[in-house]
Amino acid sequence: QVQLVESGGGLVQAGGSLRLSCAASGSIFSNNAMGWYRQAPGKQRELVAYIGSTGSTRYADSVKGRFTISRDNAKNTVYLQMNSLKPEDTAVYYCAADYKRPGVAGLARSWGQGTQVTVSS
Repeated sequence: QVQLVESGGGLVQAGGSLRLSCAASGSIFSNNAMGWYRQAPGKQRELVAYIGSTGSTRYADSVKGRFTISRDNAKNTVYLQMNSLKPEDTAVYYCAADYKRPGVAGLARSWGQGTQVTVSS
């Protein structure tokens, strides 16, 4: 089981920046694919950014060019740098880890508790 703890959320004005962090424990972090998801009130949870174990990344179209996902395997941490924030970025942001369990086919997923990001206009 992978445990995830997010931090770095808060209130920011439109155009501002925030950096979210997600610290992982309970597995070999460098083997995990990591993602950031968000859920706004009344909406489904959606993928924001994803980084594979090799460092390959993908982004939602709505955040391309503004958000950057990165990972530091030495610190077992994944980051989401968010620039040029917009009110529509307001949501609870969740970190997720996709990892392999010994002797079990497929990948398991763990979620963090979420961190609130609020962007005021």
